[in-house]
Amino acid sequence: MLGDISDVYRCEGAAEIVGFGVAFSGPFVMRRHLESLSFYLSATECLVEGEGSGVVLASSTPLSLWGGVDPDRGEIIDRHHPLCGEGIAGRALVIPHGRGSCTGSVVLLEAIHAGQAPAVIVLNRVDDIIALGAIVAEEVLSLSVPIVVLDDARFAMAQAAHLVTLHRGRRLVLSGPRLAGLASVTAGGELGHEPAPAIAANDGFALTPADRRCLDGEDGPAAQAAMRIVLRMARLQGALGLLDVTRVHVDGCIYTGPAGLAFAERLAAWGGRVRVPTTLNAISVDRRRWEADGVPDALGVPASRLADAYVALGAQPTYTCAPYLLDGPPQLDEPIAWAESNAVVYANSVLGARTNKTPDLLDICIALTGRAPSSGYYLETNRWARLRVDLPPLPAADESLYPLLGYVIGAYAGDRVPVICGLDISSGEAPSALKAFGAAFATTASAGLFHVAGVTPEAVDSQTALGGVPPEASWAPTMADLRRGWLELNGERGERVDLIALGNPHFSLDEFATLASLCRGRRKHDDVELIVTTSRHVAGQARRAGHLATLEAFGSRIMTDTCWCMLQAPIVAPSARTILTNSAKYAHYAPGLVGRQVRFAGLSTCVTAAVDGRLAAAMPAWLGE
Repeated sequence: MLGDISDVYRCEGAAEIVGFGVAFSGPFVMRRHLESLSFYLSATECLVEGEGSGVVLASSTPLSLWGGVDPDRGEIIDRHHPLCGEGIAGRALVIPHGRGSCTGSVVLLEAIHAGQAPAVIVLNRVDDIIALGAIVAEEVLSLSVPIVVLDDARFAMAQAAHLVTLHRGRRLVLSGPRLAGLASVTAGGELGHEPAPAIAANDGFALTPADRRCLDGEDGPAAQAAMRIVLRMARLQGALGLLDVTRVHVDGCIYTGPAGLAFAERLAAWGGRVRVPTTLNAISVDRRRWEADGVPDALGVPASRLADAYVALGAQPTYTCAPYLLDGPPQLDEPIAWAESNAVVYANSVLGARTNKTPDLLDICIALTGRAPSSGYYLETNRWARLRVDLPPLPAADESLYPLLGYVIGAYAGDRVPVICGLDISSGEAPSALKAFGAAFATTASAGLFHVAGVTPEAVDSQTALGGVPPEASWAPTMADLRRGWLELNGERGERVDLIALGNPHFSLDEFATLASLCRGRRKHDDVELIVTTSRHVAGQARRAGHLATLEAFGSRIMTDTCWCMLQAPIVAPSARTILTNSAKYAHYAPGLVGRQVRFAGLSTCVTAAVDGRLAAAMPAWLGE
C-alpha cells in the first residue's frame, strides 16, 4: 500500500481507484494520515471561481432548489429527497445536478444573500440553473459560491469524502476517514504539489458589432449588465456565439426574497427595456386583490413591487405559468427563450419551438438584449432522443394517467431526452394530456424536452426522434413502476380532504369546460374548499363561455395571476390538513412548500371528493393491486 511507503504521492499518469470500479487519468496527489486519506485533484470544469471548505452533504439524487430548499433557513425541504431536513449552509453540497424548476437560480441567489448557501457546490455535470444563481450573486452582490464539476470517478470520491476544500478555482482537497475505504492507488511519479491548471479560453467565441456595443455600455447600464451575464452563461455552456430570439417568458417575477427584487428594481432604475415581446409568469399573489385575500403585507407588498419592476422593464402583465395558452403561441422551430419548467417542456415538445431551460434571472437578461447562447436545445443534434421508453399495454384509466406517466418517466430520464413509444393520445385530448404529462416530467427530470412517437412534432416515429441512430439506453416501465409513483405522490393515505387544488399549471379553457361538465348540477361539501388557478386571459374566456358561472354555483373559487407553487396562508388555510390535487407537479412540491399532507388523483375523482368531503385511500382500480 502506498501509505506504507511515503506520506505524499504525485501521479501524472493513469490511476485506478479500486472499490469504485472506475479509472481516471491526470494529475492528482494523495496523502494518507493513519486512517484518514486526502486526495488533491483537479475539477473537470469550474463553473464559478472561488474558494471554500465544508463538511460534505452528498446525495446521488438530483435536487430542485425551488421547492427543495428554503433559502432563508438553508434547509432542504423536498419531502421526496433523501437529504430532506438537512442544512446546506456552510456545507459542501455534492449532488449530480439540479432538476425541476427554473427558479432554482433565484433560490440560490437568495440563500447567498441570506448567508445560508453552501460553502462549495460539487456537481457531476454542468447545471445552468444552479450556476446562474451564483453568477448573478457575484455580479450584483459581490458575493458568490464556488461551483465545480467532477467526472464520474472524482465525483464518486467527493461523495465518499468527509470534507471538501476548494483552492484556486479548480484545485480540490477531499479528505476524511471514509476515503480510506477506497483501497489502493497504483501509479508512479515525483513528489510535489499539483499546479493549478489553466482554464481553457474559448478563443472562437464570436460577438457581433451590436453585441460589442451593448457590452461596452452604449445601450445603457441595464443592457450592459444583462449582456455580461448572458456572455458568462454562453461561455459556461460552451457556445461559440449568441443567437436572436423572437420572444421571452420571464419566470424571475416570482417573489423569493429581497435579492431578486433588488436585481429587477436595479435594472428598471437603470432604464432597462426589453427588446423582444416578453410575457410574465404567474407571480406570488393575485395582483389585483391580494389585500382582499388577506395576504400579509410582508409578502403582498414586495411581490407586487417585483411584478411592477418587470412591467416597468416592458414585460406584459400576463401573469401565467402557461404562456402557450395565450394568443399567438410560438411556432415550429421558432427560437424563443422561456423560463418556467413546464412552459419550456411544452414549447419544445408539443409546439416544436426551440428554447433552453432558461434559468430565472437569465430570462430578463435575454429579454433586455434579445440574445441567447447558441447552445443546448437550439441545436438540432441536442434535440434528438437519447433514451427510448417502451410503455406496456395500458389499461383504461382516468385523467391521472398522463401526469403519473410524466412523473415516473421524468425521474428515470434525468437529463436524457426520451422518446416514448406506445402512448396513444387522440388529437382531441392531446393538448391537456401533454400539458399534464409535461409539467410532471419537468418536475422530476432535468431535461427540457421529450418526444412521443407519432404525436409530437419531431417524432413522426421513434427513429426520427432518435436522429436515425440507436438510443444510448432503453427502458420498459411496468405497472409496478406506476404504482410506486402513485404511492410517492400520495404521501397521505387517510380519507379526509380539506382543500382541492386545481390549475398547476394554469387551467386551460378545455380544462374549464371539462370541470364545468363534472360540476354542473352539483354542490361541493361545506367542509371542502376547491380553488382553481388560471390566467386572466383564460379566465375571461371561461367567463364568456359560461363555465365560471357553473363552477361558482358548485362552490368553487377562481384565482388569477398566481399559481399553487406560490400560494401560502391564508389561501392555504391553517385548518386545511390534507390537500387533494390532480397535478403531479404540485403533489410533489406541496409537502415541502406548505407543510401539508397531499393526495393525488384524476380530475373526476377530485370533483367526487369535493362533493363527498372524503376520498377512499385505496389505489385506483386501473393501477391494480
